[in-house]
Amino acid sequence: FSEKSDVYNFGVILLEIISGRSNTSFNFKEHSYTLLGYAWKLWNEGKIDSLIDPTISQPSFQAEILRCIQVALLCVQELPSDRPNISTVISMLNNDIKQLQGPKKPPFTEWEISSDDQQSKIISGANYSISIIEGR
Repeated sequence: FSEKSDVYNFGVILLEIISGRSNTSFNFKEHSYTLLGYAWKLWNEGKIDSLIDPTISQPSFQAEILRCIQVALLCVQELPSDRPNISTVISMLNNDIKQLQGPKKPPFTEWEISSDDQQSKIISGANYSISIIEGR
């Protein structure tokens, strides 16, 4: 493991806290998005407010929460070289860095369920996938 994988995991955890949903058990209606994919979709549609858990959503903190979402999306970039290091993440969260770059699409954004064996796997734009192993 490396600092960049820790940054990735921090981004996932930050999205889980903000949304109130787990990345591993995320399910959005009939769509097959992962939490990362759903956050990315809402970000691109300009509807990222929909991701925020109502229990933490307060107008006085809206700008800070949206900044946290942007930082989280920057942390989960597909290429480790595109992810900030942890000191940069802290600076972004402390608002020491005023202008943040726009995030790119993260990996592992969709689930695919095979009707043959009901096994789930994550689809990524990076030509690889992760299978979820379940007991019998």
